[in-house]
Amino acid sequence: MAFQQGLSGLNTSSKAIDVVSNNIANASTVGFKSAAAHFADVYAASLSGGGAQQIGIGTTLAAVQQEFTQGNITTTNNPLDISINGNGFYRLDQNGAISYSRNGQFHLDKSGYIINDQSLKLTGYAADTNGVIVPSTPTAIQVSAANLSPVATGASVGSGFQGVRAEVNLDSRAAQPTSAWSNGPAPNPVTGVAAQWTPDPSTYNYSTALAVYDTLGNPHTLTYYFAKTPVSGQWNVYANVDGTSNQRMLDGAGNPIAGPVAQLQFDAYGQLTAASAATNVNINLNGVLADVGKPNNAVSPLSFKVDFTGSTQYAGSFDNNKLEQDGYSSGRLTGLTVGSDGVVQGRYSNGQTRAQGQIVLANFTNANGLQSIGNNQWVETSVSGVPTVGAPNTSSLGVLQSASVEESNVDLTAQLVTMITQQRNYQASAQSIKTQDQIMQTLVNLR
Repeated sequence: MAFQQGLSGLNTSSKAIDVVSNNIANASTVGFKSAAAHFADVYAASLSGGGAQQIGIGTTLAAVQQEFTQGNITTTNNPLDISINGNGFYRLDQNGAISYSRNGQFHLDKSGYIINDQSLKLTGYAADTNGVIVPSTPTAIQVSAANLSPVATGASVGSGFQGVRAEVNLDSRAAQPTSAWSNGPAPNPVTGVAAQWTPDPSTYNYSTALAVYDTLGNPHTLTYYFAKTPVSGQWNVYANVDGTSNQRMLDGAGNPIAGPVAQLQFDAYGQLTAASAATNVNINLNGVLADVGKPNNAVSPLSFKVDFTGSTQYAGSFDNNKLEQDGYSSGRLTGLTVGSDGVVQGRYSNGQTRAQGQIVLANFTNANGLQSIGNNQWVETSVSGVPTVGAPNTSSLGVLQSASVEESNVDLTAQLVTMITQQRNYQASAQSIKTQDQIMQTLVNLR
């Protein structure tokens, strides 16, 4: 029986060395998970059961279990190299066949799909035309190389606000301007175009400017002029576009406005009253373009809301604390970034970003039940259970890190020690066979 026991030891030690050798060979394979050989003893089965003096008949390889521990994270220069820190697998699609991986070395194919080295497509949640992620059945993530369409000021979606936000401090100690505001010279009777007009500094106290955008993405310089009035805590706000000869502002009925476009009222504590915080602006673009002599087919008037909420009238210098708007010109795709939540953001030449999709992760109740099919891929089995799919950093799923990869979790020192141990086990099993052979030879030689 020692022959059978020793032979089983040789077989299992040899297989254990195979496992260790495979681990060592994949020590530099991104996303690789090391495995460990599990052994079980073997006893002869009988109908009457085993007795107290039962001797085993060797060992067997019970299982080869993979160890899904975290590998080290190493940074790279590719923004589509993505590592998982925590639980989960990437969900990959090959013509409808789904597999899973921890290898996050991705790139774009000619159609804009995010793929791995085996051309399997990374899946996730798609984004709509406004860049809003719509959680649904995961599909292959495709990055659009199309230019980002311009958005007129006041017409954005999902930006958090629409129009212009201005937060200023108007010095309460300022004196009233010495001259009254004028709406500019009369148009030339021949050309119908007014001469270029510059607001007189004697008609206002402070000014500030920002760019606003029309429906074609053309920028227009909108300048606000703040003039203190005789009324306590009251300031008139005038406006001018592109330095033209007139305000070129319209009221809600489409009529030109010659006076202030807004009136800010502050209380005795320097706080802006709610009633004067917001105003609607309608810019006569046709008039502006007639003044500057440039054709434009953008929608006119350009209408948006201006919100002065947060503005103050304190005894301090004029401060322009916030001046922003939500419009922008068209832009071309210049790069990609991936957030820790898996959102793939496109960066555009106009300074905007837009979500292209969101990577999803899948987790399994029994990851060791997955079947390895090579190329750093696993497939679902009845033993693994069905996957739980969701966005990174939700439930038990890990977070993502762009421009990095997860190294193999193989511990070379431990593997080499295990190899030495299995080598000794192999030698010992061989020695037990040799000893049994010598005993049998002695019995054969008896006279």
